Amino acid sequence: MGRNLTIDVLKIVLAFFVVFLHMNFLKESDPQLSYVLVNGLFRIAVPVFLVITGFYFFHIDDAKRLKKWLFRTFLLYAIWMIIYISFWKNDEHIFLTIVFGYHHLWYLIGTFFSGLLLYFLRKQSSRVLLGLVVIFFLMGYVVQILGNLHYFEKEEDSVLNMYLLYRNFLFVCFPFLTIGFLFHKHQTDLSKYTHSLPMMILSVLCVIAEAFFNYHTISSESTDILFSLLFASPLVFLYCQKTYVKTTSKILANLSTAIYVVHPLIMKSDFYMEIKSFKILIFLAILIPLSFALVYLNKKLKYLL
Repeated sequence: MGRNLTIDVLKIVLAFFVVFLHMNFLKESDPQLSYVLVNGLFRIAVPVFLVITGFYFFHIDDAKRLKKWLFRTFLLYAIWMIIYISFWKNDEHIFLTIVFGYHHLWYLIGTFFSGLLLYFLRKQSSRVLLGLVVIFFLMGYVVQILGNLHYFEKEEDSVLNMYLLYRNFLFVCFPFLTIGFLFHKHQTDLSKYTHSLPMMILSVLCVIAEAFFNYHTISSESTDILFSLLFASPLVFLYCQKTYVKTTSKILANLSTAIYVVHPLIMKSDFYMEIKSFKILIFLAILIPLSFALVYLNKKLKYLL
């Protein structure tokens, strides 16, 4: 089966969104713009990745395929958790780190558990699945907002501000994975709509506007979940998916994964910490060749990406 080159290019763009998000892009030079990008536009990345995964998860329709998918996902998680072990081995909450994933690796283990849940619920009606999407997403959203508002006493507030409580397989991964699954199930196609581009652009502008609102009204603290992501991320996927350009190469898809998994290794290195000028350029000059090297290495070793 051929791949869609447009989706693979989108994944590269999203991988760089994650990179710039973790870099707190422009934080020193323009805090407001930085917030709108880092806690707004760039937050589109993970939900779109999940929608893409959910779209292809539709083919996981028997126990054999599920086992293969789960093994592949968990092995990728385990390999990179071992690679990053020096960063989390002395963690105060080591058990939680292993269960929920270190730093950016939460996405992999979150996908694993949400995929398992979706498999067992896949035969439920679309209405039931959509209801669960909205309920779980809103639960995570409300927990995060209550935490950022610091409405409760110190003890309750510290619990609400634990990102594991709202950024997890149930409140983030499952909703967007299921949306992708339902798109495939119903063969949702934006090409029927003449205003698909304005719709997609407007939804992305809503994400930016919500981030701006959060910054000035709720809190300038980091925000993982935005309400507008519930419709913006699916629309971004659908728009790119309708522009079908066939390819048989997996290089770009693997490159996006490589960028995603490896970038914190550079970011947390002593070398990177000591760079004073041209920091982003030097970082990218290391990241891109290293990611290509990983893609090449993956051909020889497999399971790295």
